[in-house]
Amino acid sequence: MSRVCQITGKNVMSGNNVSHSNKKTKRKFYPNILNKKFYLPEEDRWITLKVSANGLRTIHKVGLKVALDKAVLKGYLAKY
Repeated sequence: MSRVCQITGKNVMSGNNVSHSNKKTKRKFYPNILNKKFYLPEEDRWITLKVSANGLRTIHKVGLKVALDKAVLKGYLAKY
């Protein structure tokens, strides 16, 4: 299961753990991904998406249909 938001395209980033002695070791920063079901009233059906917390805010602001169309345009989502 890939950790990529289907609305915003957020994915895993890499960086460093920095100790008190300033020694650096590699680590990963994971996005806050949730499996969420949404109701699409235009098509009268439910869809399941892997969405980040920021993606939920985007859906709440602009609406589900607009957010899905933008995600398809940007290539984050093949189809819904």
